[in-house]
Amino acid sequence: MNFDADVAIVGGGPVGLGLAIDLAQRGVTSYVIERSIELHGIPKGQNLTQRSGEHFQAWGVSKEVRAASPIPHDYGNAGVVAYGHLLGEYSYDWFKRSAVNQFYSAENERLPQYEMERVLRTRVAELDEITICYGCTATALNQDDNAASVEFQNKKTDKISNITTQYLVGCDGARSFVRKAIRIEQDIDPHDRNMVLLVFKSTELNALLTKKYPGKSIYNTLAPELDGYWQFLGRVSLDGTWFYHAPVPLNTTAENFDFSAYLHSVIGAEFNIEFQHIGFWDLRMAVAKTYQNNRVFIAGDAAHSHPPYGGFGVNNGFEDVRNLSWKLAASLQGWAGEGLLKSYSQERQPVFTSTLRDFIARMISDDRDFCNTYAPDKALLAFQAAWAERAAAGNQDVTQYLPNYAGSSIISGQKGAKSGATGTHMFKARAGHHLAPLQDNVEIPLKLTGNSGFTLIEFGANSKLKRDFTKAAEKFNMPFSIVSIPKQAAGNTYGAEFILLRPDGFVAWAGDIAIEGADQILRRACGK
Repeated sequence: MNFDADVAIVGGGPVGLGLAIDLAQRGVTSYVIERSIELHGIPKGQNLTQRSGEHFQAWGVSKEVRAASPIPHDYGNAGVVAYGHLLGEYSYDWFKRSAVNQFYSAENERLPQYEMERVLRTRVAELDEITICYGCTATALNQDDNAASVEFQNKKTDKISNITTQYLVGCDGARSFVRKAIRIEQDIDPHDRNMVLLVFKSTELNALLTKKYPGKSIYNTLAPELDGYWQFLGRVSLDGTWFYHAPVPLNTTAENFDFSAYLHSVIGAEFNIEFQHIGFWDLRMAVAKTYQNNRVFIAGDAAHSHPPYGGFGVNNGFEDVRNLSWKLAASLQGWAGEGLLKSYSQERQPVFTSTLRDFIARMISDDRDFCNTYAPDKALLAFQAAWAERAAAGNQDVTQYLPNYAGSSIISGQKGAKSGATGTHMFKARAGHHLAPLQDNVEIPLKLTGNSGFTLIEFGANSKLKRDFTKAAEKFNMPFSIVSIPKQAAGNTYGAEFILLRPDGFVAWAGDIAIEGADQILRRACGK
């Protein structure tokens, strides 16, 4: 059968573009169908983790992403939570992402989604493996055991085209055409909240908040009357451009609500406002019951959607495609077992379910309970004590956020372990967890970009086990390399003499001896 590309990608936003780039660097061709020609000027998806920074390293765009940010890097490292209004008496530092810098090889970033997409579009244009059709909308989808095909229409010319590929991935947003076409259902938690997104300019607000909160870029205000839901303000740039999310009455329109007064009450002062965008969205949380139907997959908002609390959306979307990309490449290259592609949904779905439950929903619940229990005008000392307790734990949503695949079927780790999004950052190499970099300027010379195989890191350990892994890799015809690091250079950082590292930077197995044997560990790792 003749294929137009190896993989079709419906949706060329940041997640779809990231997938196309990652596949291209593994030698996989893709055809991207994106309905938008121009970039949208709405500054969503700004708060990017260190792990997303590692993806940018792998995709060769780190410098470009940093250069595209309209906010100095220091401003992206901390926010603030206030009670009542931002200029009030009670506030504490919050979401200091730099607290976990040492556990990643990249730093966090902060920039509007449209600037990030601009960088990714430029990178896509440099890669011959990618064909992209802007201004095109998918209209039909079919698949069988051997191929997937998608029909799409060019909005400018009305021309209808059809391409056939070996696999198809829907990265087409929360209202995903692909997800609906392959009949994947969602678990939905409706919150029945009408939310407004305001984008506006105000140099006076910039002066007010810079004076009180120097170096801060995000501001969350707890308001007792909002039942735990956030009033969330953020910088788009330092020239006085802002975005703001908050609940509003269900029948609110741009014409029947005083948004200036609403913002003044949140800040605790009046200031000039020039509105650039007023839009509305429904607050709900949704996660697909599975991320795969035969040869078709979903990723990003097509697989999971939620309110913009904590910046978990695009970061999870990027991790989706880093997880899926090497597995698609392995399948196309012929060394993947039947279980490898199935492990994509098995690994990623529990992580996002945990993100919803243990972070986003918990944040809303915690804020609701606090505001219902404490108030400075009712019991001041009790409020102050509870507020101080919150402040002391104000960064737990950064330090305790640790997506992992500890319970995955392709991981050789602790029996009974479960995958999720919670954990404790540490340097110890743990099966199913992201591998932290070595410190003291000792670098692991891994070329993960374009590497679709596994890497065995060893610290001067026994040669027999190295030979066993090499023979097993040859047996399974899988790309495999060994990186040797002097034990004195690494010390006891990782707590293991051997680490089997996946192409996405997660540990498949770690230990001093292979109790099961190298053959069984690699067999499991490639889904056989």
